[in-house]
Order: sequence, then structure tokens, then C-alpha cells
Amino acid sequence: MVRRPVAWVVAVVLFVEAFGIAALNWFLGIVVDRQDMSLAGLDPDMMSVSSKIGGVVFGLYFALCGLVALLVAIRNRPAAGFGRILLISAAVVHGLLGAFVWGLVGWTAFLFMVVVLALIVLLLMTYDSPAEPTDHGGKGGGDSPVTSPPAPTTP
Repeated sequence: MVRRPVAWVVAVVLFVEAFGIAALNWFLGIVVDRQDMSLAGLDPDMMSVSSKIGGVVFGLYFALCGLVALLVAIRNRPAAGFGRILLISAAVVHGLLGAFVWGLVGWTAFLFMVVVLALIVLLLMTYDSPAEPTDHGGKGGGDSPVTSPPAPTTP
């Protein structure tokens, strides 16, 4: 079945993305700090600190989403409650980021965002579908459920 490998891939991608977002924003904060220029009268120190804080917050957000995907992969059960909401919000964020990066960065960043969006949606959808039946052809596989005979019908 495809469910577990997709969950593992989503977890790895989200952890890598969490690190990448945090590192990129930290680097941008350092660049702003070293330039010592203001943008529309804003304090350069405040811009540097806010870039670093934003990077850490978004990095932790994607890491938490990766943790949810990791738990889905380990448990082989769908995410429920808050974890499901986190994964849905991560899908929405990747859709919005994909729309923005098309014009700002280029089609390769757009393609990455769409692939991550598709992986998250695939993770959510594969665990919503009913599990495959474990029919062992009547050979007593041990996993087959015990069923009672059908109830007699009266004319």
C-alpha cells in the first residue's frame, strides 16, 4: 500500500522545509542587520529581529506539521483533531506560497510548492479511504474478521 511511504516522504520533506525556512529567514535577518539600512523609515534592528523570529516560528510550524506526518507514518493511522487541522493548514499555506512564488521566484519554486501540496493532500486522502480488505482466500489467514451467518428471512 502507498499510505505509509507517502507519510514518511511528507514527514521528511516538511522537516527539511522547516530547517530551510528557518535558515533562510535567519540569513536574511543577518543580511538586513549588516546592511544597516532602513526600509521606509523602519528600524533595521527591528527588521532583522522580526525576520529571525518569523523564520523560527515558521520553522517550528513546519516541524510540527512534519511531526504529525511522522506520527501518521509510525502509527499507520490517519491524523485526527489538531493534527489533521495542522496538515490541512500546511496544504493551504503551500497553495498560497505556490501562487506567490510563481511571480516572485520562478517556476521551479512553484513546482516544489505544488509537489509538497500534492503530497500533503495525498497523505490526507489516502488515510481517508477505507483500508484494503485482507482476504486470504479462505485459508484462515488470522487477520480475517469473524462474521456471523446471515439472518434468516421470513416470507
